[in-house]
Amino acid sequence: MPGMSVTWHLNGTGWADVVVADHETDVEVTASYITAAPEDLLTAVARLICGEGETRAQFEAEPTAFRWIFYREASDVWIRLIELPDGRLQDNAGSEIWSSWQTVDTLARAVIRCFDEVARKYGESGYRGRWNEHFPRSELEALRAAWRTRPQVKPDGSGNTRSSV
Repeated sequence: MPGMSVTWHLNGTGWADVVVADHETDVEVTASYITAAPEDLLTAVARLICGEGETRAQFEAEPTAFRWIFYREASDVWIRLIELPDGRLQDNAGSEIWSSWQTVDTLARAVIRCFDEVARKYGESGYRGRWNEHFPRSELEALRAAWRTRPQVKPDGSGNTRSSV
């Protein structure tokens, strides 16, 4: 069983219910098409894989917002999901609704599997019809490519060997 899962369910026109879970708990958040929520999530995870120490993504739920904050330490990532009454507010104005330590690989696999399942379930044209925007194919493939060519980090934080996945 994976250490983390992300499920994206299109719920009406321009809305998605997103369930994020680890082995301890889960949370459901909402995303609206008014922002590039799927693209932002995929890009944030790709940037983490490429070595950034902190990345973010945000889902707007009009007026509520759900902010993803990722902190990387070597091969691990602390994932925080914060609910804010307004997306323009700073992190401390919100409440943490879910957090989890995962490996970079576990996070990448969960997000890639999520969007592979979305493409399989709805098809790219079905996705566009329900989300009102194109399927984030280029961001998904960029994440997949970054994950396949990522540097392998040893537990002590050193090492730059490449992996072929």
